[in-house]
Amino acid sequence: MSPALRVLTPGLLTTIQDPGRVGYQSLGIPVSGALDPVSLRAVNALVGNEPGTGALEIAYIGPTLAIDADDARLAFVGANAPIEIRSELNATGCRRIDGGRSIRLRRGEVVSIGSLSGGAVLYIAVEGGFDIEPVLGSVSTYMRGGLGGWQGRALTAGDRLPLRRARASDRGDCRLVDLDLSPPPRFRAVAGPQSDHFSDGEIAAFFASEYIVGAGSDRMGMRLAGRRLGHARGYDIASDGIAPGSIQVPGNGQPIVLLADRQTTGGYPKIATVISADLPALGRLPIGAAVRFERVSIEQAEALRRRYAGELEAIRHRIAPLRETGPAAAPELLNHNLISGVVDARSCTL
Repeated sequence: MSPALRVLTPGLLTTIQDPGRVGYQSLGIPVSGALDPVSLRAVNALVGNEPGTGALEIAYIGPTLAIDADDARLAFVGANAPIEIRSELNATGCRRIDGGRSIRLRRGEVVSIGSLSGGAVLYIAVEGGFDIEPVLGSVSTYMRGGLGGWQGRALTAGDRLPLRRARASDRGDCRLVDLDLSPPPRFRAVAGPQSDHFSDGEIAAFFASEYIVGAGSDRMGMRLAGRRLGHARGYDIASDGIAPGSIQVPGNGQPIVLLADRQTTGGYPKIATVISADLPALGRLPIGAAVRFERVSIEQAEALRRRYAGELEAIRHRIAPLRETGPAAAPELLNHNLISGVVDARSCTL
């Protein structure tokens, strides 16, 4: 049987994503790709993959995956989540690990990801990547078009994702050092391209206001709830191209930030555009998070983009050997009841 990850439970929304399908927007095909390219780059670095290798993007609630290979090395980067490892034949005994690391798992072992906290997305990379044929140069999943990824859709129970490697390499496992994934106090944005459809007062109010990520948000767009923005020249325009991070304002006056699965053209005026350097942090935000914006110039945005590119390249220098350390014996034993020499341990240990 060919090596694979077998999906026991799919989680809320688990898809395969890479940096995206670049170069086809003129044909109406969205870029898609990872909501958080920083975490994607880091998770691939942990298992020794090329930066653009496809990985699993998990939203809010994670999947349960079984190892159908001699062994496989997995890594986890992104939001916080309980990550539990157990044998498929033993549903009770398990161990828990932290994210921001890689781990070598054997055939028959199962990894379960619980509910995410502190962020909306988590990424799982497998050493060698998935043995999936790219569509238009990318394995990213565009669900609305049924394109790419695994059969153009989110994972479902029973899927077997083929792996390029039957065995993990003999390299040691690694961890991430000092990679800050926390959101900035304000997301930087340049005005426009249709800022002339809003008064100076409305633009100032937009940058001074706080918004909340709404429940209707998805990979296509982040819907913001807050101060209603008024249009100076109506809310219908001739459809034009959509840049990543465009903040369009429809008739209800509530902004929508367009993300990875954004449409290629749109007919609502766009009051501002989040700079590319801040989009990964924006893509991590969960529903209910507060969002504020800060206006910057195009020149500042370009300088920040150059700095961001350098930070991406530097991620490989944040990879360090993983040294497992167990807790001291005495403090650990004090946490348990000892009866006739038997330790009543918790089912999962850190």
